[in-house]
Amino acid sequence: MSLLTVFLVLAAYLSPQQQPDALIQAPDTSILYTKRRIVLPEVPQRGRVLDRHDSVLVATRPQYLLKLPRRPPLDTLALGQLLGRGPTAMRKRIADALPYEEAPAGYPVQLRLTAVEAARVRRKSREWPTLTLTEGRQRTYTTSVGAHVLGYMGTEAEAFYNQAKRYRRGRFYQLRNGGVEGYYNSILNGRRGILHPLVDEQGQTQGSWAPDTAFQQGQDLHLTLDVKLQAYAEQLLGRRKGYLVALNPRTGEILAYVSAPTYKPATITAPDLAGVRTKLLQQEGMPLLNRPAMRANPPGSVFKLVNAAVALQLGSISPTTGFRCDQKLVSCVHRHPAPSNLTAGLKYSCNPYFYQVMGKLINYVPDSLVQDTVAARHANLAQWRRYVRSFGLDSVLGVDIPREAPGFLPTPAYYDKARSTTRWRYRSIYSLSIGQGEINLTGLQMANMAAIIANRGWYYPPHLVRGIGENGPLARFTEKHHTLIDSVHFAALVPGMVAVMQRGGTADASSLADVGITVAGKTGTVQNDEGDDHAAFVGFAPASDPKIAVAVYIENAGFGATAAAPCAVMVMEKYLRGSIAPKRKRWEARIQRRAQNGY
Repeated sequence: MSLLTVFLVLAAYLSPQQQPDALIQAPDTSILYTKRRIVLPEVPQRGRVLDRHDSVLVATRPQYLLKLPRRPPLDTLALGQLLGRGPTAMRKRIADALPYEEAPAGYPVQLRLTAVEAARVRRKSREWPTLTLTEGRQRTYTTSVGAHVLGYMGTEAEAFYNQAKRYRRGRFYQLRNGGVEGYYNSILNGRRGILHPLVDEQGQTQGSWAPDTAFQQGQDLHLTLDVKLQAYAEQLLGRRKGYLVALNPRTGEILAYVSAPTYKPATITAPDLAGVRTKLLQQEGMPLLNRPAMRANPPGSVFKLVNAAVALQLGSISPTTGFRCDQKLVSCVHRHPAPSNLTAGLKYSCNPYFYQVMGKLINYVPDSLVQDTVAARHANLAQWRRYVRSFGLDSVLGVDIPREAPGFLPTPAYYDKARSTTRWRYRSIYSLSIGQGEINLTGLQMANMAAIIANRGWYYPPHLVRGIGENGPLARFTEKHHTLIDSVHFAALVPGMVAVMQRGGTADASSLADVGITVAGKTGTVQNDEGDDHAAFVGFAPASDPKIAVAVYIENAGFGATAAAPCAVMVMEKYLRGSIAPKRKRWEARIQRRAQNGY
């Protein structure tokens, strides 16, 4: 009997992880074989998460936990001196570890220590016999940004799940999303080796009853995220409610992904941050909601870009088509010259102009339906929706993060039911023309919409992981998708988007012309019946050779031109130049102060 056979036989009898034996009949009916399943002892190490420049963001590292004595009182001054901390900082650490403020004295508390703090405790262990220091291994975050992207391991978030059950918003948050840690959990975890020997009555191996499972070390994830750009973008949104998504339009790689209000990624799984988690669950701003993926909102005037592209494709308008700014049709919030062509209509974001653009599309009656205008409107809306859906709207884009929402585009049947008649007219659905009403898009879809225009009609699905181990991204992220709109019609939108950022345009104050960057953009102000309007912006830069596309949405912030556009262009400038020009430094500081204060 070979040494390997002896090992397999012994492992079959001794391995505590084997499944119960199963007897099978051999071809010779006088022999019984035993099916065994042997899990090999080597445990794979969980892979790391790195940014696009290979900076380690998440890794499994040693964790030191200090269990405080349950008997009060605790001398926080002396404990702070032991750890090299002041009494105020010490009291805050203990308060953060308590799940609620009224927790009784002596409530069990564990504090995470640094290696230096742990060494201090070991040296003074005789003087502090009531302290218990333990060492283990846990996922460690080396960054304070990107919480909604990085996510968390479900096995390390059980305390958080239990806390969430006590709050009514727990279900709404759909907390078991886990970011890339959850989405790629099996790849990060790796795979233990498993043998499947057949053993005869003498304990000898007689082949295998199933293919053996090869050991697989946990794979590293190389993110598309630029952690420095992510940190900068989070400074611009801070405690405000909203999102910012920046991606490379040529590849679909997400460069920055901000869901605000922001919080530190370690908060969810850290054993000494129960109090911080409680505050997150209670906040009205709902920071735990993954806004770019899970929350769909009316896009406002940025959707005029899509409607214009569809109208051009279907021949409802041409780039030279002009309309009067007829306030009787729909109000226009600012004065401007008459939009004599599409470029001017986009530059001034003229509501009456786009009311008439979509009106021509929906009210078109072909000769075959001249006697049935109801059927014509239904057919035209269905056709409009088919072209709009080719942008990846009203469906999930398939980003590598759990629980992506599909958004919504209304159908003719929807309006038949909502209006309680099939004889609805364009006047009752005109809000579609300005991106209001029933249209809802996610932040990922908004950013991808900008990327599609930058690419003149195609896109790669947005994604957060550019490499798995030594390999590239998941195969589906290398498949190019094309819209139903010809590239020439997307090209017709760009002059208007550039004009938006120039003198007289709705976002002329956000121009980057002073540093030689031509931005193509579109502002949006989303009407909100329950409070201040929401601010939106989409755009890309440089306009002639796009390297970054950005979507920004800030709730209750007012005009897109004054709230959303500045954040977008500064992220563009930061990415393309590496710094912000002195001209915008005061502007930058004001936005960051507002972000810190949440308004």
